[in-house]
Amino acid sequence: MNGLLNVSSSPHARSHVTTKNLMLDVALALLPATVFGVYRFGLYALCIMVVSVGFAVLTEYVFETCTKRKVTVSDGSAIVTGLLIGLNMPSTVPLWIPMLGSIFAILVVKQLFGGIGQNFMNPAMAARCFLLISFAGRMTTFDVDGVSSATPLTALKAGETVDVAAMFTGFITGTIGEVSVIAILAGGIYLLIKGVIRWTIPVIYLGSFLVFIMLFGGHGLDMYYLSAQLCGGGLMLGAWFMATDYVTCPITERGRVIYAVLLGILTGIFRLWGSSAGGVSYALILGNLLVPLIEKVTVPKAFGLEGKA
Repeated sequence: MNGLLNVSSSPHARSHVTTKNLMLDVALALLPATVFGVYRFGLYALCIMVVSVGFAVLTEYVFETCTKRKVTVSDGSAIVTGLLIGLNMPSTVPLWIPMLGSIFAILVVKQLFGGIGQNFMNPAMAARCFLLISFAGRMTTFDVDGVSSATPLTALKAGETVDVAAMFTGFITGTIGEVSVIAILAGGIYLLIKGVIRWTIPVIYLGSFLVFIMLFGGHGLDMYYLSAQLCGGGLMLGAWFMATDYVTCPITERGRVIYAVLLGILTGIFRLWGSSAGGVSYALILGNLLVPLIEKVTVPKAFGLEGKA
C-alpha cells in the first residue's frame, strides 16, 4: 500500500513538456521560412540571422552571469527570440541593426522584467518596433539583387497590381522570413500537430482581419485583394509565431478569442489608415499591452466564491 502513495507539494500535475522542448519545436517550425529566406536573399541573410541569434544568446548569458542569476541560455528561448528578430529584418540591413535589436529584446524587454515568463510583450516584436521607430529608412528599404523595390503591400496600397502567386510562394521583396506563406504555413502546421499551439489565435486573428478588410477596405469580396492582404506584410509570420507566444497571450480560452479578434481589427486599422502598409508589429505590441485587462474580465470566478453582501 505504501508504494501507492506519493507525498509532494503542488502542483501535482506532471508533464514531460519543458521550455527547452517547446523552444526546440518552435525553432524547427521556423526552419522552412529560414531556409527559404537564405535561398531567396543569399548568404548575407544567413549572416543577419547568425548575428541576431548570437547576440541574443550572448546578451542573456552576460546579463545573468553579471547579476548572479541562474543562466538560462540552454532553454532555447533566446535562440528563438534571436531567430525571429533575424527573420524580421530586411535582407540588406547592416549587421549592427539586428545586433542592437537582439540586445534590446533580451536586455530591456526580457531580463529587466525578470527573465523568461515575466516579459509583458513579445521581445522579438518589441525589438522590431524599436528598430522601425529608430531606423525607419534602413528597416523599410528592400533590395533584391541590387535593385530596390517596394513590397507588394506598399504597391497594393498605392493602387498598383501585385502577383498573389509570387506572394504565396515567396518570390517577392520583404523581410527575410515573411515572404513565403508556404514555408510559414508548413511551420504553423507542425506546431499544431505537435500541440505546441492551438488553432484559436492564428485562425481567428486571420479571419477577423479578413472580415475587417472586407468591410472597410473598399473592395468588398474581391478575392484578389483579400488574398494579397492575407499573404503580405508579415501577417502569417505574426499570426502563427508571435501572436501565439505563451507569455504574452491570454491564458483563458475566451480571452484568446477576444485577443485574436483585437489583433485582427488593429492590424486592419494600421494597414488601411496608417502610414505603413504593414501594421502587424504594432498591432501585436498593443495587443500584448491589453492582455492583463483581457484576462481580468475573462478569468472565471472560483466555484463557491462568496460575493459581496
